Amino acid sequence: MELFEDPVETALDISGIFELSVDAYYTALYAQMSCKPIKKEIAAFVEKVSRAKNREEADRAGKDRGDSSVLAVLKEAGKVSHEIHRLTGMLRFSPESGGVYTARCAPDHFILPALAEHFTLRFGETPWAIIDEKRGLCLRKANGSEAVLVPVSSATNVTEKAGKDSWEDMWRLYHKSINNESRKNPRLQRQFMPERYQKYLTELKP
Repeated sequence: MELFEDPVETALDISGIFELSVDAYYTALYAQMSCKPIKKEIAAFVEKVSRAKNREEADRAGKDRGDSSVLAVLKEAGKVSHEIHRLTGMLRFSPESGGVYTARCAPDHFILPALAEHFTLRFGETPWAIIDEKRGLCLRKANGSEAVLVPVSSATNVTEKAGKDSWEDMWRLYHKSINNESRKNPRLQRQFMPERYQKYLTELKP
């Protein structure tokens, strides 16, 4: 399956602008992953870029904030890009039944497919899974296979804890040892780690 297939609705065909502008292609792709009701704006964005005669013109068209449709697409794509970057550093993995290292999250946007390449490179041949609890989806990778997106209900060996996780205890101990209570700044912490993500952070769990 396509890693960027949208299980929520039929996505617009944006493949035609890839050769004209890679940046515009990913802007349109990320905007679709926001799952916001901006399908008309994305279509107008793709049409605008498609009319370009060369790559330079296509790049300019995809960044034209004076165009309301382009601006709407850029704003949503930016939010998605930011969340993708944020979760590559904030996901916490723990071994579950079957030896699969699993992380849980509830992202604002449909970003699981965009995490596939990063964590495939990070884990190598170690099996892993990322569960989107908000959408009931699981991105998983087994040995010798590509990452695939499946419903959580059909994702075997990734729904139950394998018991007490000593790695979590070690991570909490490490975090406690480097934490400077005198410089604690809850407001700044919420800025970099919004409260909606904090329940998934091992070091913040009791």
